[in-house]
Amino acid sequence: MNKIMIKDLKNYYEQNIELQATIDNIRNLQWVQFVILKDSTGKVQMTIEKNDENKELVEIVNGLTIDSTLKVKGILKEAPKVKMGGMELIPEKIEITSLSEEEKPFNYNDLNNVNLDTRLDYRFIDLRNERNKMIFKVQSTLTRFLREYLYNNNFTEIHTPKLIGAASESGSEVFEVKYFDRKAYLAQSPQFYKQMAIASGFDRVFEVAPCFRAENSNTSKHATEFTSFDVEFAYINSYEDVMQLESEMIVYAFTKLKEELGDEIKRVFDVDINIPTLPFPCMTLSDIYKELEERYNYKVKEEEKVDLTTEAEKLCKRLAKDKFNHEFIFVVDFPAEKRAFYHMRDENGKLLGYDLIWNGIEITTGAEREHRYEQIVKNAKEKGLDEDVKFYLEFFKYGCPPHGGFAIGLDRLTMLMLNIPTIKESMFLFRGPNRLNP
Repeated sequence: MNKIMIKDLKNYYEQNIELQATIDNIRNLQWVQFVILKDSTGKVQMTIEKNDENKELVEIVNGLTIDSTLKVKGILKEAPKVKMGGMELIPEKIEITSLSEEEKPFNYNDLNNVNLDTRLDYRFIDLRNERNKMIFKVQSTLTRFLREYLYNNNFTEIHTPKLIGAASESGSEVFEVKYFDRKAYLAQSPQFYKQMAIASGFDRVFEVAPCFRAENSNTSKHATEFTSFDVEFAYINSYEDVMQLESEMIVYAFTKLKEELGDEIKRVFDVDINIPTLPFPCMTLSDIYKELEERYNYKVKEEEKVDLTTEAEKLCKRLAKDKFNHEFIFVVDFPAEKRAFYHMRDENGKLLGYDLIWNGIEITTGAEREHRYEQIVKNAKEKGLDEDVKFYLEFFKYGCPPHGGFAIGLDRLTMLMLNIPTIKESMFLFRGPNRLNP
């Protein structure tokens, strides 16, 4: 593939080139036609003078519409007076590779008064908006640096099945599907298989893949299908090792992202990427509620204090800022009753794990895993899952090192990074209780 990208055109001055691109705008004046061409890397002006020599080209341009695609052969000229890159393309041949209808469902360059559901119905139009495309440039770059940190630290990327035979990975609902003559389920996470890799001797693994949750949640931060960044690693001393690795990974990725795209993110989203300091602050769940009551007069019933309420989670943004001058805060000492059976517990039944809150929203649940066969069988029985997860329990019969891990929802992380109001916009295609198309 030798396709020339617009960002690289400066290397082709005074050369005959072929450029494939989309029409961004057309200005058809008395003596000249200007066609602005774009691809994912930038824009360039194509100029056609209206004379006898260009009669055929002029007629082609007269029939063009915005968003049509072209294959243009011509000469690239330096043109200092042209604001768009100081260059222009002088065509010798124009081939229309696709012709767009002139009337579109909405103007994707002005989304202020366009209903979000309408935008999602025509997501392929909505994503032509430059700001929306930038969301996924940021997400892709951020994911690359998260991966890079793990590769630099001897992790292996794995790919686990999304069709599974057991419906009991966590307390969340699962999607049931027909699998030939029996039932199967869409995976809520790769948790079982990450741990299988640890038992297999991989030591350090991660996966970036879809997860499915059949929760009827209609909020700004939930989706029934989302992309999860899952990490698991062996030979830890405690769940604090997991917290440390996650916080170092986040600082690394944020630093690299700011270096590469910080200025562009500021221009498009008016957002500054703040690099968090290490270590991230940490508080117990009970201390969180105590501080929220003392500082902000937030009170809840004792029975609600087994987990963070939605409002408590939001208030953690203020608490982290006021108490630690930080955007992140780890919350620890959750009761085991609210967590999956494979999370390790201490002698008092407290979970050896954590939630990570960023700007008032939970982005991670992490923990030290139970790796001792007798104990994990006991935990599964307590939850009434021992028969359902018999295949999983086998992983621990033949030796498995102490290990732990975490998962980050990339769509939610992107939403928070760019201060986007809803996860529906930070996902390429949103899936929720009421949306299964396009």
